[in-house]
Amino acid sequence: MWTEHDNALTCTFRFADFKAAFAFMTDVAAAAEQLDHHPWWANEYSTVEFRLRTHDAGNTVTRRDHRLAEAISKLAEQHGAVVK
Repeated sequence: MWTEHDNALTCTFRFADFKAAFAFMTDVAAAAEQLDHHPWWANEYSTVEFRLRTHDAGNTVTRRDHRLAEAISKLAEQHGAVVK
């Protein structure tokens, strides 16, 4: 579940293993390119954490962040993620 705090949308996903997390990240990278909006993310083994905000809008949350969050959530579901 995405939450908003500190001027960012945040969510953390957990996968079965590193390979599954990396495959998910690869798909997120492609989606981010299509939306021309690139996330801050961190990965440790099977966990991927996101913080989304729009830098050219004063580091606030915009519709672009919500669109990317929706795309990320759909991809996470397809990759069998559990929201942490």
